[in-house]
Amino acid sequence: MSHRIVTFTLNPAYDLIGYCQNIELGDVNLVSTNDFLPAGKGINVAKVLCDLEHKVTASGFLGDLNREAFSHLFSQLGIEDKFSAIAGRTRINVKLTEESGSVTDLNFSGFTVDNNQWQSFAEQSLSFLSDAEIVVISGSLPKGIDLTAFSNWIAKIKTICPKVIFDSSRDALAAGLKAKPWLIKPNDKELEMLVGYSLSSIDEIKKAAFDLVSRGIENVIVSLGSKGALWVSKQEAWIAKPPKCKVTSTVGAGDTMVAGIVHGLLSNYSIKQTLIFACAVSALSVSQAGVGISDKTKLNEMIEQIEIIAG
Repeated sequence: MSHRIVTFTLNPAYDLIGYCQNIELGDVNLVSTNDFLPAGKGINVAKVLCDLEHKVTASGFLGDLNREAFSHLFSQLGIEDKFSAIAGRTRINVKLTEESGSVTDLNFSGFTVDNNQWQSFAEQSLSFLSDAEIVVISGSLPKGIDLTAFSNWIAKIKTICPKVIFDSSRDALAAGLKAKPWLIKPNDKELEMLVGYSLSSIDEIKKAAFDLVSRGIENVIVSLGSKGALWVSKQEAWIAKPPKCKVTSTVGAGDTMVAGIVHGLLSNYSIKQTLIFACAVSALSVSQAGVGISDKTKLNEMIEQIEIIAG
């Protein structure tokens, strides 16, 4: 039986997270290793939701040659494991944070999913969604998945669970939008890609978000980094701004925000309350290395510091 929340991570990775005071291109850089973690956007979402005491089913693809740490994580957190095994290794991504707070990602390629494997997964994945109230589809696509097939799969998921939250980038983002997911969470640069023109002010970002809503996306949340987030729907718009925070790592901050959104929705918060909570957990996450909520007292303190204004 599926849980109320199902997350899909089609292209997970082991995250090698490090800190380098200042990266010098073409030179030797001394890096402090913060962690080496089984990760991926939907898996990060599931981790945070477990810390918020939700039961989660997680699915996607994992390479059969280095799956052990993922299986251990799922067992440790009580996540129901519905991942499909693919021949090969799950990729490794390197994420380096500099003293300035900027993050350099080195994302390596991993396994390839052929058409038969995709068709088998797509059919099987629909079988455990009957009890799901929210489905989260996050991250990039592995090599081999046809974009039209991907869009059609999301459309089929919507017929079973209408509340699909979609968080991706580049071609996968554009393809997924064709299925009109219930909620998307692009950052400002990804929003520019979707609308096809540059966005230089919050008013322009808001207008572009409303444009997507008018095309059938019910909710658009635009991540604005340290400036917070904008939530736009047909009925309302809100901008949440966090306090200035010391940045240890921004890795997983967007995924933590998605988890906060899911928690708010399942807790019957209003859009305003949900955005405040999501912005708070995301802001708290940048002060730590690794993904998760370790101190709920600090979270409650952060919630009180979020500035929220009608958009």
